[in-house]
Amino acid sequence: MRRTRVLTAVLALAAGLLAGGPPALAAGAPSPAPAAVAQAADTYTWRNARIDGGGFVPGIVFNRGEPDLAYARTDIGGAYRWQESTHTWIPLLDSVGWDDWGHTGVVSIASDTADPDRVYAAVGTYTNDWDPGNGAVMRSTDRGATWRKTALPFKLGGNMPGRGMGERLAVDPHDNDVLYLGAPSGHGLWRSTDAGVTWAEVTSFPNPGDYAENPDDESGYASDNQGVVWVTFDESTGTAGSPTRTVYVGVADKENAVYRSADAGATWERLAGQPTGYLAHKGVLDAENGHLYLAYSDTGGPYDGGKGRLYRYGTETGAWTDISPVAEADTSFGFSGLTVDRQNPGTVMATAYSSWWPDTQIFRSTDSGATWTQAWRYTSYPQRENRYVMDVSSSPWLTWGANPAPPEQTPKLGWMTEALEIDPFDPDRMMYGTGATIYGTEELTHWDDDTPFTIRPMVRGLEETAVLDLASPPSGAPLLSALGDIGGFRHTDLTKVPSMMFTQPNFTSTTSLDFAESDPDTVVRVGHVDSGPHVAFSTDNGAHWAAGTDPSGVSGGGTVAASADGGRFVWSPEGAGVHHTTGSGASWSASQGIPAGAIVESDREDPETFYGFKTGRFYVSRDGGATFEASPAAGLPAGDSVRFKALPGTAGEIWLAGGEPDGPYGLWHSTDFGETFTKLPGVEEADTVGFGKAAPGSSYPTLFTSARIDGVRGIHRSTDAGASWVRVNDDAHQWGWTGAAITGDPRVFGRVYVATNGRGVIYGDPAAPGGGTDPDPSGACEVTYRVTNAWGDGFQADVRLTNTGTTAWDGWSLTWTFPDGRRIAHLWNGTHTQSGTSVTVRNADWNRAVTPGASVSLGFTASGPSADATPSAFALGGRECTVK
Repeated sequence: MRRTRVLTAVLALAAGLLAGGPPALAAGAPSPAPAAVAQAADTYTWRNARIDGGGFVPGIVFNRGEPDLAYARTDIGGAYRWQESTHTWIPLLDSVGWDDWGHTGVVSIASDTADPDRVYAAVGTYTNDWDPGNGAVMRSTDRGATWRKTALPFKLGGNMPGRGMGERLAVDPHDNDVLYLGAPSGHGLWRSTDAGVTWAEVTSFPNPGDYAENPDDESGYASDNQGVVWVTFDESTGTAGSPTRTVYVGVADKENAVYRSADAGATWERLAGQPTGYLAHKGVLDAENGHLYLAYSDTGGPYDGGKGRLYRYGTETGAWTDISPVAEADTSFGFSGLTVDRQNPGTVMATAYSSWWPDTQIFRSTDSGATWTQAWRYTSYPQRENRYVMDVSSSPWLTWGANPAPPEQTPKLGWMTEALEIDPFDPDRMMYGTGATIYGTEELTHWDDDTPFTIRPMVRGLEETAVLDLASPPSGAPLLSALGDIGGFRHTDLTKVPSMMFTQPNFTSTTSLDFAESDPDTVVRVGHVDSGPHVAFSTDNGAHWAAGTDPSGVSGGGTVAASADGGRFVWSPEGAGVHHTTGSGASWSASQGIPAGAIVESDREDPETFYGFKTGRFYVSRDGGATFEASPAAGLPAGDSVRFKALPGTAGEIWLAGGEPDGPYGLWHSTDFGETFTKLPGVEEADTVGFGKAAPGSSYPTLFTSARIDGVRGIHRSTDAGASWVRVNDDAHQWGWTGAAITGDPRVFGRVYVATNGRGVIYGDPAAPGGGTDPDPSGACEVTYRVTNAWGDGFQADVRLTNTGTTAWDGWSLTWTFPDGRRIAHLWNGTHTQSGTSVTVRNADWNRAVTPGASVSLGFTASGPSADATPSAFALGGRECTVK
């Protein structure tokens, strides 16, 4: 249960990993240069290695005009749409590219009640110089399948303090061409009158806010003015086609937190009589009863908050009522999560978002806040009684492997619980965001009759981890990951959630890990921890761990390397110089000849050889890390934005990626233990390098890199030692910044694991030629196809495929032909290709097995008219299906 959000990748970005323009070429080694790089294309299928969650979800938004339509926003990992048929989340911003990486941070999201096909996202990750770009408002007319973007003249902060307040972005329910956006950094309130295409400041709005978490923070992170933080319309004061007259706006100002306009935003006034000394995190309106509910905290969150109140404002009377469920003296937290039951508007719920110990608290009132019940209470301290039962069997790591003493419990009800929503069409369904997942229940009304109800993770498909390092050993688990905030995982099956993160010790963030190339059961990891050793060792491929011992002065993880045979380790921690050890790290000796803070790696063949890099210099040790010597190689990147790896199977062969736009930047190769390096032509920028199984007919491992090659940014693959390259991702699959780590799989040709900063571990496989794995052609099938929504230039359809035969399918491939002019934009619960009017949809990993009588469901959005859009025939593995 962590109080910090990962900034490691961000600080690396600030150091110059992001690029603008090709760097100057470095002087190459005297060996012959490779052939010019050729740019090609390939078709890959992309998935997540399942973790399910892993990060902070500060916002959940239900559409109030259409059942089962909901969105979630994350602070660094994009936005998602709920898919009711599978109870999964669909990622919507994977198309954000490297140069716009900050647009994976979502500060607010708004779903249009009048036109549910429209959705908007206000994007940008940092308001200080960590993010070099400005914010933007993205708009979609197909529920996030495709987007258009309007750049803003200021930054937005999806990962800034105060990000759980909101929503800052809102659509007028009566005139849906009108939107408002609350801006940070003193930029005030902004409005669009053309459905988000253009924006202008509302110059009549009087207060841009003045609250900063820490005005003295020189980085600009905590010292930024949190600004205008939410917008709420009073739908009772308008008619269709005209802007809503009454609008409420929340401002980060403890003395002047709430404003109102009664003339559609022309003029504004501070609400008289409002409480002071607090920030209004949320403002939720019950228009039926004329109540504006407000959740207050003494700070902006999401981590902090020591005092808070709940208030109800009478929109007709102007009366303020303190409806806090506990006395101020009894609080050690602020309030933020806030929702009303739209089917029963007198029912209101709120969260004590900053109650870290012993747990968060959720409050519920069925009489407009006059009286409250709570999710748990003390019986005889420290024993407590819960109204709910937690079932985390789908994400068992949410227990953190902990065994706390009462009154703490595991799993926790949550922490950082700033997002809380009751489904406007279903009083039994509630979802709430935490610092690690989305929890929810479909039995909420049991709360009121004291019947236990079950809370479960409702997060499948939403992956929000910052990935700091990756390893794919030649045996054992196919994937080991080093993650921010939740440490890391050992994946024995990429399609299943691991039972637990790395524990004993449990690092807050794992910064580096390595295995012994010839003994993959030997694994080492290092990371950040609140107290205790920063290094751990495993002798069973990462299944179990034992803590090592720190050298004096260690303050953070740094990088670590295991020798090829697993007998030696070299560690470059934060706070201390480079050290080396043998055995299990019970004692360490300082390495000589290499500067503190160097990045370290091992040779994958020679157990005595280790390498290091620091500030443009390459270092080599031939005595197990005891002493290093600087290589004479020149022309390498001058800074520390570098990743390098030694090639398995060949001693002394190294690939090095990195650089900055104002200096050497690209991919270098050495075959002589780093004495000389050759820079590859055509690779303008490269940030990671990794190796996978050699291609059929080749003996050289496959190379992978996140790079700009021949002017094209992406994930690239080479099967001929860098002589030519294939881009294996596409514009729809970019995931923002991918500069932390990359590795191929030594057991599966073409498979690549990509580290993202907020979208988890992405892995890709080449699409199988000829349509992939087909079911038994003798199996019978039935298809139900329904167009479920339509708009001017597109439509949405659901497809249900049923196995009506007697044999189970292990993989399926469904084909059909569209009428002219229809093209799939986004498909879920499978992967698709389209050539002209011909469409092929293949199974995902998790729905490949279909037993007789069972069905699978998939859906898509498409461009083109919906009329006559139903295919006349469907085929499964070449056999025609019955159409129902």
